[in-house]
Amino acid sequence: MLAKLGLSKPWLDELERRATLSGATLEQELLSDGRVREDAYYGALARGLGLPFMDNVPPALLADCAAIDTQLTRPRIIRCRRPDGSPLTVIVPELLRLFEERAQFERAPRLREQFAVTTPSALRAAVRETGRLRRAEQAAFGLARAHPDISAHEVLSKGQKVAAAVLLALVFVVMAIHPASTVHCLHLLFSMLFCIMLLLRLAALKAGAPLNRRQNFPADPGPTPVYTVLAALYDEAAVVGQLIERLNGLNWPRSRLDIKLLCEERDDATITALRAIDLGPEYEVVVVPDIGPRTKPKALNYGLIEARGEFLVIYDAEDRPHADQLIEAWHHFRAAPRTACFQSPLVIGNGGEGALPALFALEYSALFRRLLPFLAERGLPLPLGGTSNHFRTDVLRAVGGWDPYNVTEDADLGMRLHRAGHATEMLTRPTVEDAPTRQRVWINQRSRWHKGWMQTWLAHMRDPARLYRDLGFRGFLAFHLVVTGQLLSALAHPLTLLLVASSIAHVATSEPYSPWEQALFAIDLANLFGSYMVFTLMGWGAMPKEERRRLGTARFFVPVYWLMMSWAAWKAMRELRDRPFFWAKTPHEAKADVRRGKT
Repeated sequence: MLAKLGLSKPWLDELERRATLSGATLEQELLSDGRVREDAYYGALARGLGLPFMDNVPPALLADCAAIDTQLTRPRIIRCRRPDGSPLTVIVPELLRLFEERAQFERAPRLREQFAVTTPSALRAAVRETGRLRRAEQAAFGLARAHPDISAHEVLSKGQKVAAAVLLALVFVVMAIHPASTVHCLHLLFSMLFCIMLLLRLAALKAGAPLNRRQNFPADPGPTPVYTVLAALYDEAAVVGQLIERLNGLNWPRSRLDIKLLCEERDDATITALRAIDLGPEYEVVVVPDIGPRTKPKALNYGLIEARGEFLVIYDAEDRPHADQLIEAWHHFRAAPRTACFQSPLVIGNGGEGALPALFALEYSALFRRLLPFLAERGLPLPLGGTSNHFRTDVLRAVGGWDPYNVTEDADLGMRLHRAGHATEMLTRPTVEDAPTRQRVWINQRSRWHKGWMQTWLAHMRDPARLYRDLGFRGFLAFHLVVTGQLLSALAHPLTLLLVASSIAHVATSEPYSPWEQALFAIDLANLFGSYMVFTLMGWGAMPKEERRRLGTARFFVPVYWLMMSWAAWKAMRELRDRPFFWAKTPHEAKADVRRGKT
């Protein structure tokens, strides 16, 4: 049949070889190759069946219902109504069943009047348009309706408001009765929490950098499943060309890729830029309706509904993922059936462009090469990074996808996966991205992250007893050390600096401290300078020499960097009250010299 369509024998042999290696059908390899247009191919199949061909399916012919969403993931057949009310069944024929289907029409020739052939893309486009508002509602409000107890849709629950009021009243009453003792007790409580966090980082530092010991895998992955790639894009016209170049470089069969570029419907510039690029058959530009919060997690949820892959990864617009990242994830998924998610390490590629990106690179090195691998190896919950997360698609759907109202949706999703009994582990092939080089941009980005961590803490702490049951003692402790500790350390860092400075001034000018005050001073001093030192050593020690050289002397400005984080955290507190769901967009610029994931 393919030979009759004009395909040469050598090319058919090549397609058959590719299909054998990838696990796809010969037909899928043919359509992913790009040399035969989809409409030309299915037009020829329509002629073989003796049926009319529709190069597009008017959405007005379809009736919306949840059942038609299956045609987004496997477009095969849909029943319609013509304008005159007569029935019409639109099909996407498969080559392997072509002769069987033709025989059916030959036995009942009048059936041809009720059938037509179209392409998978045309059928998906019609279904997408028909149910777009319903699916946008599901993407925006599905988690809040199904699991309101863990959604950030409500900032503070009624119980949390009452508990906060009672706790504050209790503190004020006790402080009024025993002011000095209350201040000392609160001081000791926070100091001991910071000390435990310091010990956690010391343990991660001692454990080494396991991600520097990469495992080798065959370059050819063998028969593979379909892998979905989601990229949520908003105001990214300047960098979409760079993103497409990087995605084209992924080492994965084109016939087994399902790449969805998710654009907000008001973002005409990005949509226009994408449509000006010659995208391969594996790409689809999906326009997300402007319903609910205009956030990345809402767009990802909209794309998740259409995801065709058994596995799924998300990338940001500026990402440069390692070419073998999908292969590594696939090998690990096969070896670890209980693991639902693998996080790729994120590496800052512009660490040599100033002190701010250099310190950002140091922070990411400490987080993704030390702390997260340390937590993963011990089966503890991981706050995911915002990109390069690889999932089992069915598990991701089962836990409700992303929370559209949480502006640090990655950290929240990591906790929900662990609470549902799923493990998260680390990969070694990195994704390179760039840090902000301007202070204002950095502050806006970091305040959004802090606000999202606050939302995550509030959502999961609505029922502390249930959280304890879900996570267990070790997981519950890790949650508070990583999430609670990170927030408190950022908010209280200026106070710790002030306490240490005032203690030093007191010792120099006044009577010596009591043993109790001396102990608090020693703990504060160890927390402050120990945290600076361990933070620096964790990041510096995990970096290759090339990255260290780019940092220069920036590591000596860690105290200033921490004060900036505190500034961002207090800004986040104000935004949590005034604009809890506002997404501060980080602008990205195309790189003239794109590093190709060699880090």
